[in-house]
Amino acid sequence: MKVISILGSKGGCGKTTLSHMLCYGLGLLGHRAAFVMTDIGREPPPQGKLPYVHADARNADAREKIISALKSREGWIGVVDGGANRPTVDLDVCRLSDLVLLPFRDSQEDLRVVCRDLERLPSALALPSQWPTNPWQYKASIRLLESFPEHLRHRVLAPVFAISASKLLLQDEPAERLPTSLNNACRAVARYFLAILEHGPEAIPAEQTALAAARRIERIVAAREEKNSRVGLHMA
Repeated sequence: MKVISILGSKGGCGKTTLSHMLCYGLGLLGHRAAFVMTDIGREPPPQGKLPYVHADARNADAREKIISALKSREGWIGVVDGGANRPTVDLDVCRLSDLVLLPFRDSQEDLRVVCRDLERLPSALALPSQWPTNPWQYKASIRLLESFPEHLRHRVLAPVFAISASKLLLQDEPAERLPTSLNNACRAVARYFLAILEHGPEAIPAEQTALAAARRIERIVAAREEKNSRVGLHMA
């Protein structure tokens, strides 16, 4: 069994949403997944119709027992949903994890916090999360990625973009059928992290880092804008 932990000192950066998206994507791909709640500020979600189970690990004894038990079960993947401002807990969870992700959003405050977390958790990877899709906001987010310290850039993964339907995973009673766009996004997230688990975080190719991916998308957007501009001039 593998354990993926989604941690970080800052609240509101998308840890819980990402944890559910990953579990849901793993379930859609046919993997047995467990959502492991460790944030004492949250209540356990009801066991619903989604294709993964939940485990309440909000106290230290339960946390270690549940993660250790899951690691001994063949074929399972545990996704640990962390809480904010718990540096000691983060270190303990890191010790039990096969992959540690630190989501952050497109703000200078998030950047400062995730850089500190990367320094204190040397095996962790930063993940741009809930990343903007609006063209103007996206261009600004690239400038943010460019401000990462040089020695940390290779540990910043390609972004997971914002998708409004992701909130449906957090409802008390998720819908019988969820949007195709959400299903596809969750499958993509799961495949991405499964590949990192398989090859190891140290083997991430340069083109899959955040800055490389962002610049690649920026070139695609610029090419489309130029094409649209030419079409507009031709019609005029």
